[in-house]
Amino acid sequence: MSESRTQSGLRAYRRVAAAVDAVCAVAADFDATTLEEVVASIASERRREIEIASAELAPGVCGQRRFYPDRDVIVLAAALPSRDHTLAHELGHIIFDHEGAPAPEVTLEASDDLIAYMLSQRAHQQIVDDGADELAEWEAETFAAMLMTRLRVFNSRGAGVSVLRFDEALG
Repeated sequence: MSESRTQSGLRAYRRVAAAVDAVCAVAADFDATTLEEVVASIASERRREIEIASAELAPGVCGQRRFYPDRDVIVLAAALPSRDHTLAHELGHIIFDHEGAPAPEVTLEASDDLIAYMLSQRAHQQIVDDGADELAEWEAETFAAMLMTRLRVFNSRGAGVSVLRFDEALG
């Protein structure tokens, strides 16, 4: 069975796999073979810019998706053990259109104390909420793992895009 029940609802592996398939199809259309190229192809397909930035983030925070009226920004922690995985995870939040707090320009300069307070409030709210954040994190994490596996496979077997098209033909 490809689905499991959780407190937060339904975790659907097929839904995530279908999203990875769709992203890989877009990537193939744009001849994208690296993760950064995949992000750019998704931005182009959506007609909405996705910036990738690096910053000092709060302890334990590897990445963030910031939503602006005209673009999305994926912010990655300056020192990451797995930059690509974190980038793929944040892309997953964009692909699934997970709810995130809009980020007005002024909040980019928030103090460390304010950020720590906001994170503690969010952590408390997660405990209270019905689990929507938990499901969103599971989807983004599962998406990242599946996408990174697909990219490794078709980049290790020769010309990435042609392998992807061959895989699509086989279903």
